[in-house]
Amino acid sequence: AVEETEPLQMLSNLLQAKAFQTRMEGLALLLDLCKTNPCLISTNIVQIFDAFVLRIGDTRKRVKQQALDVLAEMTGILKDGLNPVIIRLVEGIANNLNSKDSGVYAT
Repeated sequence: AVEETEPLQMLSNLLQAKAFQTRMEGLALLLDLCKTNPCLISTNIVQIFDAFVLRIGDTRKRVKQQALDVLAEMTGILKDGLNPVIIRLVEGIANNLNSKDSGVYAT
């Protein structure tokens, strides 16, 4: 259990950091964990999405763009593992549909 708690705590800290570069590191870690340990992410998806959904609406467009890119890859990896957070996921995506940034809008 300790092996699982440590990366989740690190992920949460990175995703909620003040520095945008650190938040981007958190997004990269999330994608890496999805690829290497999808069961860990699926099992803890509600806890993870508390921090992740904030990145989908991040004030920095680079962070928001990366979060949406990570989400696209996560969806293919986790599939039904996203079911517990699907409503929050749709809300986060819908909030970006009117984005003035073409990269965010396209993603």
